Amino acid sequence: MRYRTIGTDPATRREVSVLALGAMLFGSLTDEETSFAVLDRYVEAGGNFIDTSDNYAYWTDGGRGGQSEELLGRWRRSRGVGDEIVLATKLGARPLAPGTGFVDNPEGLSAEAIHEASERSRERLGVERIDLLYAHIEDRTVEAGESVQAFAELVARGSVGLLGVSNHAVWRVERARALAAGAQLPGYEVLQYQHSLLRPRSDVPSGLFPEGNLGAASGELLSYLGAEEGLTLVAYSPLLGGAYGRRDKPLPPDYDHPGNTARLAVLRDVAKETGATLNQVVLAWQIGGELPVIPLAGASSVAQLEENLAAVDLELTPDQRARLDAAH
Repeated sequence: MRYRTIGTDPATRREVSVLALGAMLFGSLTDEETSFAVLDRYVEAGGNFIDTSDNYAYWTDGGRGGQSEELLGRWRRSRGVGDEIVLATKLGARPLAPGTGFVDNPEGLSAEAIHEASERSRERLGVERIDLLYAHIEDRTVEAGESVQAFAELVARGSVGLLGVSNHAVWRVERARALAAGAQLPGYEVLQYQHSLLRPRSDVPSGLFPEGNLGAASGELLSYLGAEEGLTLVAYSPLLGGAYGRRDKPLPPDYDHPGNTARLAVLRDVAKETGATLNQVVLAWQIGGELPVIPLAGASSVAQLEENLAAVDLELTPDQRARLDAAH
């Protein structure tokens, strides 16, 4: 396994594996036995960066979520896991009532919601300190300063280490970081956005983003990442839910456009040249790039995890990387 540093403060920064493990469906669609087997193998291979959220996976049973955090808590206790494993979770998008969702009824990012949700996550995970806590989605009903102050209070009391942000407009991220810096408070240091070799259309509206997709790593966000020293991008859905590896699985609608045809063709060429799978080339492309990117990939079986782990040691040549970057 290889590692990189997230965070800048010596008191909270961590060395994490260059491949993060997504636990979104652990304890719901992925049963406990399988989830434990995947977690055990990931740690055995040197992985130490596990990602979840307080709302995972509310949509599987119409509830409010928490199954993934609860399973990770049981796994930690059963294996005697301590702070050698870096746990990241998120708050702000948990439905306030069963049968609702993060678009129509989210917990939000008020100071009260942040404090209460973080305590519930600590209890479910069974930890004294959450290593990395994200603001999961935007809350346009709350002033940014209120959220910044509330997150900083969690860090000050030692119940949270690093702070991160996901699914926010870049200008909102910068505003929050500027407010934190101006008040000499800890701010967001880890960005979690959807990022893959294929690129989505940015103009497709959704319930969460009526003005177009703000949850994908746009050129603006990648430029921001390169300009701001100390930031790291954790790339969720790098494998597009299995769309690369399965001919019978179509691309997500916002990825099914002519601009991706050339990128997919080059990806297949590089996979042939390396003898690797398409998934492995995509993960290796992220891991070995110039920007600090950590792919976050889930696995519903040990076999899927093994395929992902092999990407850590796959070295793309400068020519292969240049062709992947340039295809459009």
